[in-house]
Amino acid sequence: MVRVMFLKVKTALSKSNLPDLDYALNPYVGCIHSCIYCYAREYTREKLISENWGSIVAVKENLIKVLAREVRRKPKGTVGISTITDPYQSLEGRYQLTRRALELLLMHGFRVSIQTKSDLVLRDMDLLTAYAEFIDVGLTITTLDDEVGKLIEPHAPPPSRRAIAIKRMSEEGITTWIFLGPILPGINDKRDVIEGVVKLAAETGSTIYYDKLRIKKFMYRSGDDVLRNVISKARRVNWPSLYEEIERTCADYGVKCLPSFNEGEVVKLDRFLGYT
Repeated sequence: MVRVMFLKVKTALSKSNLPDLDYALNPYVGCIHSCIYCYAREYTREKLISENWGSIVAVKENLIKVLAREVRRKPKGTVGISTITDPYQSLEGRYQLTRRALELLLMHGFRVSIQTKSDLVLRDMDLLTAYAEFIDVGLTITTLDDEVGKLIEPHAPPPSRRAIAIKRMSEEGITTWIFLGPILPGINDKRDVIEGVVKLAAETGSTIYYDKLRIKKFMYRSGDDVLRNVISKARRVNWPSLYEEIERTCADYGVKCLPSFNEGEVVKLDRFLGYT
């Protein structure tokens, strides 16, 4: 059972230090997907939520009211929805903060870049298609194996549903991309796993962004055996060689393939606080 909290915020659009994003908008604090590798807990100011990741989520109850003011006075730019929480986690079905924020941003001339692990994004196809030239949508797909997905992303929609979602959006002319990350040694670093995701990218005309597992402090405290095993292997991986293999596979299928961050951008990411 997930505990739902409510909080009030002073700002809706936070300055982003992530590449290609001017602003970040996070409708919720915390995420029920409970992905074993999720870095977001280390960027979450609310200690109660960060220390109980996946079991407590806060709803920003006045977000839309604050955003309605900001879209009229802030310079137009690209807004990342979301950067440290999933905007389409199941609570969105009830509170619809993401949809209402999308409506405001698009009506006032902002570009929007969405990243999610949920096929709930298809609920908003009317907005996505109406404003297709101002939107891109990324699905995080670390594997296409639903059973493996349950191990590493226990409460997220299965990868098979995400694959269906990205295919449908591509068919409707929406710009799509796939985040292949983090790459977890022993889990999704094998050629057949990578090739499966690349094939999906080729079918949907999606760009692939990839990134390695970046070990954070909380991981050492985790009692998850899968994560502990991944960490033990991560330091022995030849990452440049693995990156070359990913890029060769993408080239074989004619897929545009890019690293998510260079090391300078990782420093920016570690300083990024998009949760106000």
